[in-house]
Amino acid sequence: MQVTEIQAEGLKRQFKVVVAAQDIQTKIDDRLVDLGRSIRVPGFRPGKVPMSLLRQRYGASVTGEVLERVVADGSRQAMSDRGLRPALQPKVEIQSFAAGTDLEFNMDVEVLPDINPKDFSQLKLEKLKVDLAEAEVDSGLERLAKSRARSEPLKEQRPIAKGDIAVIDFAGSIDGKEFAGGTAKGLSVNVGEGRLLPDMENGLVGLLAGSHADLTVNFPADYGAPTLAGKTAIFHVDVTEVRVPVAVAVDDGLAKEVGFDDLPALRKVMREQLDREYTNLARARLKRQLLDGLVGANEFDVPPGMVDMEFEAIWKNVEAERERGALDPADAGKSDDELRAEYRTIAARRVRLGLLLSEVGRLNNIRVSPEEVNRAMTEEARRFPGQERQVVEYYRKNPEALANLRAPLFEDKVVDFILELAKPTERVVGTEELKRLAASMADAASGPDKGSKKVEG
Repeated sequence: MQVTEIQAEGLKRQFKVVVAAQDIQTKIDDRLVDLGRSIRVPGFRPGKVPMSLLRQRYGASVTGEVLERVVADGSRQAMSDRGLRPALQPKVEIQSFAAGTDLEFNMDVEVLPDINPKDFSQLKLEKLKVDLAEAEVDSGLERLAKSRARSEPLKEQRPIAKGDIAVIDFAGSIDGKEFAGGTAKGLSVNVGEGRLLPDMENGLVGLLAGSHADLTVNFPADYGAPTLAGKTAIFHVDVTEVRVPVAVAVDDGLAKEVGFDDLPALRKVMREQLDREYTNLARARLKRQLLDGLVGANEFDVPPGMVDMEFEAIWKNVEAERERGALDPADAGKSDDELRAEYRTIAARRVRLGLLLSEVGRLNNIRVSPEEVNRAMTEEARRFPGQERQVVEYYRKNPEALANLRAPLFEDKVVDFILELAKPTERVVGTEELKRLAASMADAASGPDKGSKKVEG
């Protein structure tokens, strides 16, 4: 086998591979002999089938099988002899082959870059620890009580006021034609809460149970659904009932309602839950700092094909969100060219981070154990009560899905490894300062954290 590198440009390589006709014929003959030992041909004992008959019956299929294996072996040899690692599946093009002649094929491949991670101790990171005030626990309990609030019908007829719950049926139309998503029946609206458009909620104030009204509603110019943005609609509204909320006190009764013995027990669990939430928020900020620092300190070329694949996956999501009228608000008003350029930058960042973290894991023998994967699989299955067995079977039968489950576990282990070496400084902050710092970092992000779909890879 002769392997010649005929092009090397950046991370792209092209090789010419020639395999001697004699070597190919020997492999074909060896395979036919192996086949002759196992197949049954009428009139011949196993292992006694003439080679001429084997060639006649199986020569074409065996030749195809051998060529496929030879091409794969040649591709691997071209890479291993030069210490190269392919980033993507090589593209192979047969240049010439006929019975009794040499096989010649070209192989185009993008290779992984050489990555030499910089000294992690030089990263300047700040780890925030949360001082959870009792007032924050009080607020959490109040929110819980509000979520458990009940309602009851008005005892005496009166006009709807803010704070009431209006149960309504409605049908919206624009220029006399109803539109998708513009109808509902039995919808409970907390008037003044701001869940509906202002014209709609304000129009309910003053109506009576059993009344009907035609409300003029103006959709804002930046409304999420492009087909409705800036339009004026008429909503035919029937008020079927008016109810008033009944507050739930933060006491032992609330605790028992949600499954605890008393208020102190509920308060303890609420504190633990809030502490986990803020700890996760602090970790997300620290991780963002770390990834930004890694990108800034480790410059290397990334395989264009990997960036293309990442970009296509991102762009597919963007188009799906646009179709649903749920495009990221940060993207509103931008042209496709602007969005494509922005998301391609994000794709390159994600690929660079993925390659860097993967290389850190490889160099330091960081692995995800089968036990860790099984725990993650079990946690995922618990999200689907009654279907746990089907979820587990799905992962066991789908290597790609299992890899997607393993990937974040590996990333977290590598991040923890780097953080241990980086030794971030620690600072205690209140919850409001933590939320402000986390929000400011997300707002200032020019990479994957900016917007709901621009997530870190």
